[in-house]
Amino acid sequence: MKYLDTTTSAIDDLSKQIADLLRNPAISHGLARTLRATAKEVGLYRNHRASQKAWPDGRIDEAPTKVQIGGGAHRIDGFYNIDAVPPADLLWDVREGIPLRDATVRFLFSEHFLEHIDYPRSAKLYASEAYRVLTPGGQVITGVPDAAFVLDQYPAPPQQTAEMIERWYSKRSCLGDINTYLDLINYVFRDQDDDATYNPHYWAYDHEKLVQLFTEAGFSTVEPWDFDPALANTKREWGSVYVIARK
Repeated sequence: MKYLDTTTSAIDDLSKQIADLLRNPAISHGLARTLRATAKEVGLYRNHRASQKAWPDGRIDEAPTKVQIGGGAHRIDGFYNIDAVPPADLLWDVREGIPLRDATVRFLFSEHFLEHIDYPRSAKLYASEAYRVLTPGGQVITGVPDAAFVLDQYPAPPQQTAEMIERWYSKRSCLGDINTYLDLINYVFRDQDDDATYNPHYWAYDHEKLVQLFTEAGFSTVEPWDFDPALANTKREWGSVYVIARK
């Protein structure tokens, strides 16, 4: 079987071809959307592949006991941050697994990350990988946008809608396209899926779904987590749901 060439030069050539196509004014809207999504994935692959070459077995030599997944610009003191994009201590696409050894992590933290990976394949893999890398009694804290928060209030009163827009979208380019509360729900579920700045939401979660996800992965308990600003990003508290799962 002939496989796609994934060498650095081939990926660079693919990036150039995509960029050239996107500059073509004759390209259709649908194809352009697909190519922009592909360009994002090519960038993530390039980052992941560079680290994978250094750690071909998928396990790094470091054994951090406190780990943050997908932290982006929000860094937590004392935590080793793994993310697919800079800044991070390790650039790695955790949709391919968590590059840590079995039973070495005491504390794993992520917020507003899980909704950005596909379900069920990547989300369920992440939960099972979290279970694998945690020590017995280890804990994983996960925060996501709370789907129940927006759905329970539908149709929301004008003041509630205005507060959501102000907190979440007042500085976004999509502001003018939030014309009804249902538009707001759609953005919560999908985010701006055709914007170079933002990554789309692939799945919606509430407390019940998080409990099911981590219980299925083998965790002994999954309970609500009391928001702690020493760890979590304060701007995420409103409208989010957090759980703590113990191995």
